[in-house]
Amino acid sequence: VQLQASGGGLVQAGGSLRLSCAASGFSFNWHNIAWFRQAPGKEREWVSCISGSGGTSTNSDSVKGRFTISRDNAKSTVYLQMNSLKPEDTAVYYCARERRLSPFCTSDYGAYDRWGQGTQVTVSS
Repeated sequence: VQLQASGGGLVQAGGSLRLSCAASGFSFNWHNIAWFRQAPGKEREWVSCISGSGGTSTNSDSVKGRFTISRDNAKSTVYLQMNSLKPEDTAVYYCARERRLSPFCTSDYGAYDRWGQGTQVTVSS
């Protein structure tokens, strides 16, 4: 089982980035996938998640209206489109696989059993 996050970088406030999470080694469309982030000195924070089918998704209040999660099951990839970026979005972003099989994804950190290596997003003011 592997998850590989990519697409991070340095962007000015108000700009956009699209993160990708490429998965392999498991039945991708069966599993919900989430994005978390961790800023220096802070706990890991849930950002967004999407169901295995792509039919349902949720975002944290801090990114609602700015970030959009999607997935392409044919490519075993989940995306996080990040618009209107703010300096407080600066963090390492991780994708993760939810262990249980459920039509609805969860923000519970403990429900995720496989993690990507993270990709750095830096937003300058």
